[in-house]
Amino acid sequence: MDYFNNISYFQSHVFLMLFLYLFISHRYSKAVTRGICFSSFFVLTITDCLKLNLFPDSRLCYATVTIFQILVTQFTGIFISKKRNWKVLFMDLSASNYVIVGSVAAAILYIYTGNKFIALTGSFVIHTAVLYLVYRGIRDIWLKQYETEYTDSWWELCLVPVFFYCSFLTIAFFPHTLYEIPENIPGILCFMVTMFVSYVVVLRYVESDSRRKDIYLKNVLFESYIKGLENQYYLVQQAENNLKVLRHDMRHYSSMISLLLEQGEYDEIQNIVAHINEVVDENRVVKYCNNLIVNTIVSQMMDRAASYGIDVRLDLAVTREIPVNDYEFTSVVANLFENAIICVKEFEKEKKHIDIVIHCNQERLLIQMQNEYEKEIIFDSSTGLPKSREGGMHGLGMQSFRAFSEKIEGNFNCNCQGGVFTIMVFAKF
Repeated sequence: MDYFNNISYFQSHVFLMLFLYLFISHRYSKAVTRGICFSSFFVLTITDCLKLNLFPDSRLCYATVTIFQILVTQFTGIFISKKRNWKVLFMDLSASNYVIVGSVAAAILYIYTGNKFIALTGSFVIHTAVLYLVYRGIRDIWLKQYETEYTDSWWELCLVPVFFYCSFLTIAFFPHTLYEIPENIPGILCFMVTMFVSYVVVLRYVESDSRRKDIYLKNVLFESYIKGLENQYYLVQQAENNLKVLRHDMRHYSSMISLLLEQGEYDEIQNIVAHINEVVDENRVVKYCNNLIVNTIVSQMMDRAASYGIDVRLDLAVTREIPVNDYEFTSVVANLFENAIICVKEFEKEKKHIDIVIHCNQERLLIQMQNEYEKEIIFDSSTGLPKSREGGMHGLGMQSFRAFSEKIEGNFNCNCQGGVFTIMVFAKF
């Protein structure tokens, strides 16, 4: 039995599971997650016996078992992850690359020292150093990106660790090992440095891209908020001017009513009272809910819907203080409302309607929007959300909606039935 390779692979599998455990938000409890990781570690260790001990000279066995181990590793990361998407696969593949560095180090140290103990000890130290440096250097950046939904095309980023891993295998292990071609050692050392630099650059770029899109969404929200405040200010100012005129004219109305009472013209008195009530109603500023920010944005969106002749059936009940971030909540409402307006604004009059239910208090939150649609709505298989046809910054509202739902641990659902598109999120606090 080749104890050196067995122990080297054993170390690699231990650190591989540590990477997955530390860099992925868990779907299950810590105990269950550890159990799953240990089970995968056990499977990897058992299959090592096939390619290292039972069939050490079979390249077919080595290739087949390695492919199986790769599948087990990637499935483990996706299975324990709270989110199951391309980002998790990127982390799984990256973990394999970080771990392979320690395995390559063991081979290099053994080639130069000829001492298996030094090689294995050095490999363990390098494994530990890589885990520590990566944990301290990029874990926070990674987890922040893992929690957001702004960056697209993560499947393309997955190609980066895939090609690094394949290159490591072909240069260091298969079909020829470093023991057979030690001249490859300087090249693979440079390759390791390139890999670490590449990962830092990629994650920094992704972080910058996410910040840019986050700023864009906040700017859109604040722009809507400011416009809503301007509209409300104008309406209040207009109402005050009209009511001043009404107050000025009240003495004339009072005199007219007194004269009409003396003459017994009660019908004419009712007409004057009705006119006064009509003026008051026309100058009443609509208040949809007690939350200032939500009320402002909803007012602005209702005016926009009215400009397109859209009938909005609104059921809004939001308390002054809510247990979620006001701006995030309002941003979700504004994005969904805007999407519904865009969808129906070109329809015939009988189809221009939106049903909206928004309830939020200290106990629960419910957002539900329904509208008819004509063009086929295509759903993303990984997110369960409709795909944008526009590209660019479009579609970020839906991503923001999903991120908000996950943040508050709510249940969200999108579906199309009977020509009606429904999107909903519900959370109980």
